[in-house]
Amino acid sequence: MSRRIVEAELQRSGQTSNVDNYLEKITKLIPSEILGVWITIKTMVEGNESIPENRILWGIFIFCLFLTFAYIRLLPRELEKKPTVKQGIISVGAFMVWAIAIGGKPFISISWYHPIYGSILMVLYTVVIPLIPLEKRKFS
Repeated sequence: MSRRIVEAELQRSGQTSNVDNYLEKITKLIPSEILGVWITIKTMVEGNESIPENRILWGIFIFCLFLTFAYIRLLPRELEKKPTVKQGIISVGAFMVWAIAIGGKPFISISWYHPIYGSILMVLYTVVIPLIPLEKRKFS
Protein backbone atom coordinates (compact mmCIF):
# COMPACT_ATOMS: atom_id res chain seq x y z
CA MET A 1 0.00 0.00 0.00
CA SER A 2 1.30 3.41 -0.94
CA ARG A 3 1.45 6.04 1.81
CA ARG A 4 0.47 8.78 -0.65
CA ILE A 5 -3.05 10.08 -0.13
CA VAL A 6 -5.07 10.45 -3.30
CA GLU A 7 -7.68 13.19 -2.94
CA ALA A 8 -8.58 13.78 -6.58
CA GLU A 9 -8.05 11.88 -9.75
CA LEU A 10 -8.85 12.26 -13.40
CA GLN A 11 -11.06 9.42 -14.48
CA ARG A 12 -11.52 7.81 -17.82
CA SER A 13 -14.94 6.45 -18.54
CA GLY A 14 -15.43 2.94 -17.26
CA GLN A 15 -12.59 3.04 -14.71
CA THR A 16 -12.95 2.94 -10.95
CA SER A 17 -11.65 5.73 -8.75
CA ASN A 18 -8.64 5.26 -6.47
CA VAL A 19 -9.44 8.31 -4.32
CA ASP A 20 -8.84 7.58 -0.63
CA ASN A 21 -11.80 7.66 1.73
CA TYR A 22 -11.78 9.08 5.27
CA LEU A 23 -10.56 5.89 7.01
CA GLU A 24 -7.83 5.29 4.42
CA LYS A 25 -6.58 8.85 5.02
CA ILE A 26 -6.44 8.25 8.79
CA THR A 27 -4.46 5.05 8.21
CA LYS A 28 -1.97 6.83 5.97
CA LEU A 29 -1.57 9.87 8.24
CA ILE A 30 -0.92 8.07 11.53
CA PRO A 31 2.62 6.62 11.54
CA SER A 32 1.81 3.33 13.28
CA GLU A 33 5.24 1.87 12.51
CA ILE A 34 7.04 4.73 14.25
CA LEU A 35 4.60 4.57 17.16
CA GLY A 36 5.55 0.90 17.47
CA VAL A 37 9.23 1.90 17.59
CA TRP A 38 8.43 4.50 20.28
CA ILE A 39 6.43 2.08 22.43
CA THR A 40 9.09 -0.64 22.15
CA ILE A 41 12.03 1.60 23.08
CA LYS A 42 10.01 3.39 25.79
CA THR A 43 9.15 0.04 27.38
CA MET A 44 12.80 -1.05 27.29
CA VAL A 45 14.05 2.19 28.88
CA GLU A 46 11.35 2.73 31.54
CA GLY A 47 12.14 1.15 34.85
CA ASN A 48 15.85 0.87 34.11
CA GLU A 49 17.23 2.92 36.96
CA SER A 50 20.88 2.58 35.89
CA ILE A 51 20.38 5.04 32.99
CA PRO A 52 19.04 8.62 32.73
CA GLU A 53 15.55 7.61 31.56
CA ASN A 54 14.11 11.07 30.87
CA ARG A 55 17.09 12.26 28.81
CA ILE A 56 17.15 9.10 26.73
CA LEU A 57 13.38 9.15 26.17
CA TRP A 58 13.37 12.84 25.18
CA GLY A 59 16.20 12.08 22.74
CA ILE A 60 14.35 9.11 21.29
CA PHE A 61 11.14 11.16 21.06
CA ILE A 62 12.92 13.90 19.07
CA PHE A 63 14.62 11.29 16.89
CA CYS A 64 11.22 9.71 16.18
CA LEU A 65 9.86 13.09 15.04
CA PHE A 66 12.55 13.25 12.34
CA LEU A 67 12.19 9.55 11.61
CA THR A 68 8.46 10.00 11.06
CA PHE A 69 8.98 12.69 8.43
CA ALA A 70 11.70 10.67 6.69
CA TYR A 71 9.62 7.49 6.79
CA ILE A 72 6.50 9.16 5.38
CA ARG A 73 8.09 11.53 2.89
CA LEU A 74 11.42 10.08 1.84
CA LEU A 75 11.04 6.31 2.04
CA PRO A 76 8.67 5.64 -0.89
CA ARG A 77 10.55 4.60 -4.01
CA GLU A 78 8.12 5.94 -6.60
CA LEU A 79 9.13 9.59 -7.13
CA GLU A 80 5.82 10.60 -8.67
CA LYS A 81 3.83 8.88 -5.92
CA LYS A 82 5.59 10.26 -2.84
CA PRO A 83 3.43 11.73 -0.10
CA THR A 84 3.36 15.52 0.03
CA VAL A 85 5.45 17.56 2.47
CA LYS A 86 2.19 18.62 4.11
CA GLN A 87 1.29 14.96 4.68
CA GLY A 88 4.70 14.43 6.27
CA ILE A 89 4.19 17.36 8.64
CA ILE A 90 0.70 16.17 9.58
CA SER A 91 2.12 12.70 10.31
CA VAL A 92 4.83 14.22 12.54
CA GLY A 93 2.05 15.98 14.44
CA ALA A 94 0.15 12.69 14.67
CA PHE A 95 3.20 10.96 16.14
CA MET A 96 3.59 13.73 18.73
CA VAL A 97 -0.07 13.64 19.74
CA TRP A 98 -0.23 9.85 19.95
CA ALA A 99 3.03 9.62 21.92
CA ILE A 100 1.76 12.20 24.39
CA ALA A 101 -1.53 10.29 24.68
CA ILE A 102 0.38 7.07 25.41
CA GLY A 103 1.86 9.07 28.27
CA GLY A 104 4.24 8.08 31.02
CA LYS A 105 7.86 9.10 30.91
CA PRO A 106 9.20 11.51 29.68
CA PHE A 107 5.99 13.57 29.56
CA ILE A 108 5.25 13.28 33.27
CA SER A 109 8.30 15.48 33.85
CA ILE A 110 6.36 18.45 32.36
CA SER A 111 4.68 20.36 35.20
CA TRP A 112 1.33 20.94 33.44
CA TYR A 113 1.10 17.48 31.85
CA HIS A 114 -1.90 15.34 32.70
CA PRO A 115 -2.65 12.12 30.76
CA ILE A 116 -6.23 13.14 29.97
CA TYR A 117 -4.99 16.16 27.97
CA GLY A 118 -3.07 13.88 25.63
CA SER A 119 -6.03 11.54 25.24
CA ILE A 120 -8.42 14.37 24.37
CA LEU A 121 -5.91 15.88 21.94
CA MET A 122 -5.37 12.48 20.28
CA VAL A 123 -9.09 11.98 19.63
CA LEU A 124 -9.58 15.50 18.27
CA TYR A 125 -6.42 15.46 16.12
CA THR A 126 -7.22 12.04 14.67
CA VAL A 127 -10.75 13.11 13.71
CA VAL A 128 -9.63 16.39 12.13
CA ILE A 129 -6.50 15.44 10.15
CA PRO A 130 -8.27 13.60 7.30
CA LEU A 131 -10.29 16.77 6.67
CA ILE A 132 -7.17 18.87 5.96
CA PRO A 133 -6.74 19.24 2.19
CA LEU A 134 -3.30 18.33 0.88
CA GLU A 135 -1.53 19.94 -2.06
CA LYS A 136 -3.23 19.71 -5.41
CA ARG A 137 -1.42 17.33 -7.67
CA LYS A 138 -1.05 17.63 -11.43
CA PHE A 139 -2.11 14.56 -13.34
CA SER A 140 -0.76 13.73 -16.75
